[in-house]
Amino acid sequence: MQTTELGRTGEQVSKLSLGAMLMGTRTDEQTAFRMLDRYLDSGGSFVDTADCYAWWPAPGNTGGESETVLGRWLAARGNRDRVFLSTKGSAWVSDPDRYRGRPERPDYAGAGADTLRKALDDSLTRLGTDHVDLYYVHVDDRATPLEETLAALTGLVQAGKVRHIGWSNVRTWRLERILGLCDRHGWQAPVALQQQHSYLRPAPGARYLSIVDDEQLDHLRANPSVSLVAYSPILKGIYDDPAKRDGHPAMGDYAGPDAEARLARLTTMAGDLGVTPNQLVLAWLLHQTDPAPITLVGPRTPDQLDTALGALDIKLTDEQRTLLDG
Repeated sequence: MQTTELGRTGEQVSKLSLGAMLMGTRTDEQTAFRMLDRYLDSGGSFVDTADCYAWWPAPGNTGGESETVLGRWLAARGNRDRVFLSTKGSAWVSDPDRYRGRPERPDYAGAGADTLRKALDDSLTRLGTDHVDLYYVHVDDRATPLEETLAALTGLVQAGKVRHIGWSNVRTWRLERILGLCDRHGWQAPVALQQQHSYLRPAPGARYLSIVDDEQLDHLRANPSVSLVAYSPILKGIYDDPAKRDGHPAMGDYAGPDAEARLARLTTMAGDLGVTPNQLVLAWLLHQTDPAPITLVGPRTPDQLDTALGALDIKLTDEQRTLLDG
């Protein structure tokens, strides 16, 4: 397992991060423990969750299930010092039944100072730890002044409850404003940007709120103090299955001639290499250097985790990378 520096913090984290979103709901606790053990045994260290994970899979799920399972695992294994632990606040949903199975955007808790302080304390209780290594604003909150949010996050770092902060699902102009305010006031600046990023490129006219586009990549190249954490790298597994891609919501922001050309090139090369297209996408991301993302996978089963870990063994030549990029 290769590591990479988180921003310019000096902190080394594994380039392949394990997302625990469905642990405690669609992935039962015993299976989750097996997967977490397997990930650490492979050399991984970076485990990602959020306070709202996961209220949507089934009636009775409320959020907090993932953190609770992780807390039990950390206690059972006594391995907190081996894990770079990240969680998120601001996207808690107080009435999950109102939104479960519906397309509208939920009424998130937001990033107010009191809200974040309580959300973090609740997360720490579920996780059974006195601090997290990385704490994200999960969903950018434009209704709350950034000054309030950033001052509160800085206070959480000063209190020793958070080591680093990050932001997720945010547009580039907002990230630049955040960085400017932090520089001006001496507040804790984000060192991680968690966005959706994959081999397919967003189509013209797509909604770019949560998806990395060319402008955001350019911004990250100019600001190496912020690391890209790429979530949904295999877009719910659509690369392996043409039938699954047809009409899948994950394709909505990508569909078009560019995607068709990329899928054809990817499928051919995966066949030549004897790997799956999903694995090749992960390998492609792990080979990126400008910027160098941290690739976040969220497997539901041990087999899915093993498939993702298999991407670590795929070594792409410069020629193969050029073919994929082109």
